[in-house]
Amino acid sequence: MNAPPPFNFAGRMLLVTVAMVSFLALLLLLVPALAQDEGEALSKGIGPIESVELGPIDETLVAAGKETFELLCTACHKFEERYVGPPLHRVTERRSPEWIMNMILNPTQMAMEDPIAFDLLAEYMTPMADQSVTEEQARAILEYFRSIDAELPDETP
Repeated sequence: MNAPPPFNFAGRMLLVTVAMVSFLALLLLLVPALAQDEGEALSKGIGPIESVELGPIDETLVAAGKETFELLCTACHKFEERYVGPPLHRVTERRSPEWIMNMILNPTQMAMEDPIAFDLLAEYMTPMADQSVTEEQARAILEYFRSIDAELPDETP
């Protein structure tokens, strides 16, 4: 009598992995994000930040935000180019202050429940790491982004 073939664990794991990736790809195609119409208020995202008061750029916050950004974020983000994560060029013009802070503070839930963050995960195929940033650090990073975007020339022709 012939013995059954040996169990091929690596082969079965490869099949399971391929099946999961295929399922996720199909899911991403079938669940389009909600498009944001021109003139519609920018999403605030999902998380603890419901409102952000903005005033003139605070250089003390900018310095703290730059330091935190360079320590925690530059492994994945650049301003002018696509990297592991999306480029941050003019991010304060595309996203609300609340959305930016909620994405920094709450990236896992944002990627699962916020349509914009979900689309970014689908495009970049890498979830944003939860860096355990405090609200104060997130606000400082936002101020750093504001200072960078404020220095850019106007894009209107």
